[in-house]
Amino acid sequence: MTHEPTPEHSAAAPHSHPAGTQPAAQPASVQPAAQPVQPVWTAPVRRTRAGIVTLTVTGLVIGGAALLLVFVYLATFLGAGTLLVGLILALIPLIGILLAVGWIDRWEPEPRPALWFAFLWGAGVSIVTALLFDLGVQLARAGAGATETDDGFAAAVLQAPLVEEAAKGAGVLLLFWVLRRRFDGPVDGVVYAATVAAGFAFTENIQYFGVAMMDGGSENLGFTFLVRGVLSPFAHVMFTACIGIACGLAVRFRPFPAFATILLGFVSAIFLHSVWNGAFYLVESGSLVAYYLAVQVPLFLGAIMVVVLLRRQEERVTVLRLSEYAAAGWFSPAEVGMLATRDGRRQARSWAARQPQTRKRAMHHFIHNSTRLAFARQRMVNGTAANVDRADESELLGLIQRDRAGVIN
Repeated sequence: MTHEPTPEHSAAAPHSHPAGTQPAAQPASVQPAAQPVQPVWTAPVRRTRAGIVTLTVTGLVIGGAALLLVFVYLATFLGAGTLLVGLILALIPLIGILLAVGWIDRWEPEPRPALWFAFLWGAGVSIVTALLFDLGVQLARAGAGATETDDGFAAAVLQAPLVEEAAKGAGVLLLFWVLRRRFDGPVDGVVYAATVAAGFAFTENIQYFGVAMMDGGSENLGFTFLVRGVLSPFAHVMFTACIGIACGLAVRFRPFPAFATILLGFVSAIFLHSVWNGAFYLVESGSLVAYYLAVQVPLFLGAIMVVVLLRRQEERVTVLRLSEYAAAGWFSPAEVGMLATRDGRRQARSWAARQPQTRKRAMHHFIHNSTRLAFARQRMVNGTAANVDRADESELLGLIQRDRAGVIN
């Protein structure tokens, strides 16, 4: 459980050296800015982004190669034409999911390379993992001379949720580990988990739509699209979001509670996935709509409510932390209202839209870097990665002065 800082528990001054650290629970005091809101350029501290660069290259190579293998696999039994139709149809729910993820991620956007990695992990690596595991089970069953007697119930309700959530969750955990100094909380976890799940659902939908076309023509395809593209496009997102939220909460805990929290997130994701898949076996076909309205819709609405509350928490954190910097002279009170509230940002963006492109870009960076500063401060209050966060703070304060100068001039 974190504590709120008293006035003397504030962020480091812009020129303090990253190596001059204090205990993480008590960050260095704020020192008043000499010229707090003047358009003065201060050169930022340049540090390499090795983690994000490595993640980008790894994601593009491994994830892209895995996705290509999946497309080759699907084309072998679907055919190029059917694969193309399935891909086009799968883009429809994917666009809806990505728009929702963009809305969730709007307050404090995550690095685009990391989001590309998340999508490719879900669409490629997670699918390949699930296919290989399924192949292994089939080969083992064939070697033992066993046959499937439960009409696929065990595979759908036990195997698929366990394997798929483990495969998707591994991508979220990898992002959590590589980007832990920028993993600010549950909202970041939801964004990454939802992006991984969106990639997985995209590729899986291509297969389902293609098989539906081959087996039953347009009528079967229409029903499959209704179930997967209209009624449940966010199913995988909702499952894997449990893992993302758990990772976001874990950044605030010590190792053992953090491990327990992440484990609980995996269990929750697997459980929800099993409940969804099991309904198609345990609920009579005529009652599926009633089950969907009674169980899945409330779960989905609850998930929306959780995300809204988490986004509001992000706004409160931004107001609180920037107010501390304002008390030390880095921002004016009016700037805090402009940078840290939805109404203030809306007005600022509306004003910037009528300005020259350079000033519009400066306002965008002013809002973005100020939000990053607030969350770097929050991580210091939480006692995580204090050295790196102080280096971020020094860099961001310099960037913010540059951004302010670009807006004013």
